Amino acid sequence: MAHHDLPAGLPRAAAGRAEHRLRSFARLGKLDVYDYYLSILVVLAAVLLPVARFDRPTATMLVVFLLGQVFVIMAMVALDDVTGFRDGSDTQNYGPDNPLRNKLRKPLVAGTLTEREALGFAWVTALIGALLWAAAVTLAPHRPTWALVLIGALFVVSLQYSYGLKISYHGFQEAFLVALGVVLVVAPYGLAEGRFSGFLLVQGVLFGFGPLMFGVYSNTNDVEGDRAVGRPTVAALVSERGNAVFIGCLSAAEFLLGAVASATGIAPWWFVLLMLPATALRTKQFVTGFVRGDIMRARRTGFRVHRLSVALLVAANLLVGSGAAG
Repeated sequence: MAHHDLPAGLPRAAAGRAEHRLRSFARLGKLDVYDYYLSILVVLAAVLLPVARFDRPTATMLVVFLLGQVFVIMAMVALDDVTGFRDGSDTQNYGPDNPLRNKLRKPLVAGTLTEREALGFAWVTALIGALLWAAAVTLAPHRPTWALVLIGALFVVSLQYSYGLKISYHGFQEAFLVALGVVLVVAPYGLAEGRFSGFLLVQGVLFGFGPLMFGVYSNTNDVEGDRAVGRPTVAALVSERGNAVFIGCLSAAEFLLGAVASATGIAPWWFVLLMLPATALRTKQFVTGFVRGDIMRARRTGFRVHRLSVALLVAANLLVGSGAAG
């Protein structure tokens, strides 16, 4: 992640020459933040073994679903940038008073793209994403109704996250981030296997905690901008101490979910132990943010936690699939 902002007061025309337009579109779609797309690795690990049963239609469906996921999420974050630019929150959060944020990551604020270009990008990527997800459903070995409903709902809600209905402006931002992770795990699993799995649901929630837990640290840093535009994140609604308690409770809940799943038999007994490295790193994230007071470094640690969690979830599914761990 770059750390060099454009100088304060740089004219929009000069900012627009700072980088190639395609790079600006890639930034608008947040293609460098690939963490949402790691869900497909969790699903692949859950359906891969035994290899003799893993067929080409399933593999093709997973690839097409992933491509659709990339385009839908690009549309979602582009619309989020349009709204953040219109209401002024991005201008404040990425302005000269916040030198830790790289203005080029927000092409509308930097002036490297126009609002019309951003909207066009969002609607084109949304359409491509919809077509790819429809193709994935057509190619899927199974089409359980619940999976189709989840995919359709996620598509509609994603486009309304910060635009249109502006769901994230009505107090549902944190819940949506977890729900996003859940659907991106359980829906393609349903298309591949034709059944629901409680263990995959647990994994979906844990996957959703990744975006949630770097999202809440971002919200902590952006609290003044969000309050100014009436975006009701938890950080904006409660005191600094209350926000710290909230994030501490989320961190504990992540561990407890795995512990309860192991204790009740939804997950293997060893699952909570396997996830302990992620729990330890999550604890370090909290200490960095709220004991040492370095919120942005804690946010970066959140990406490491998420990627480690995905690796551990993949390992868990491969162990279950191979029968190596009872």
